[in-house]
Amino acid sequence: MTSEELKGALEAIIYAADEPATVEQLADAVGVEKTEVRAALDQLVASYAIEERGVEIRAVAGGYKLYTKPQHHEVVRKFIKALRPPLRLTMPALETLAVIAYKQPVTLPEIHEIRGVNCAGVVKTLLEKRLLTTAGRKAVIGRPILYRTSKEFLLRFGLSDLDELPSLKEFEQLARDAIGLEEGIAPVEPGAEAVAPVEPAAVANVEAPAESSDETAVKARAAAANSETPTPGSVA
Repeated sequence: MTSEELKGALEAIIYAADEPATVEQLADAVGVEKTEVRAALDQLVASYAIEERGVEIRAVAGGYKLYTKPQHHEVVRKFIKALRPPLRLTMPALETLAVIAYKQPVTLPEIHEIRGVNCAGVVKTLLEKRLLTTAGRKAVIGRPILYRTSKEFLLRFGLSDLDELPSLKEFEQLARDAIGLEEGIAPVEPGAEAVAPVEPAAVANVEAPAESSDETAVKARAAAANSETPTPGSVA
């Protein structure tokens, strides 16, 4: 296999793979030494790094995966938005989704404790909309079901993977841009849960300092503005 043939084969495998492809997996697939694979990957990554390319190969989670470049996210969002119906969620649903996204995997009792209200109906709605999925059961008394965000969530909220979840600072900027925008926010039906304050200390350990309930509500509105514009998955 020539150097160009090897790079072409690696490129095809990385494109087709759902998860980051490791050097070991790639070497086994193409039948060459890992040192040759690493050298070919270095050349492949460099060839995608030029400004004119719309996608790039990144080394993530011990493997290699294709991603769209950040400067093209907006145009890809617009394209995908035209293919998918708008996503409408109530504010309680958006706030519950935010809690799960930053605390995952998380159980229903833990969500109840953070939000201060019964969220069973909201979680059921998020499961029906395929924004959540189950992640086994927690090894505690009662073995409650664990919930996490889904691939559909990543697409809807413009993320390639969970490592790209916005920081609180980035969320604040999104919130400032989204203040006053109600597009994508569905009205809360009579009898539905009221919006409860989120206990700051409950989510303080996810990736930033504790936040107030007002900040959580603003974050949810920011997510709502983004939720209509799904971005590329890992492969453009």
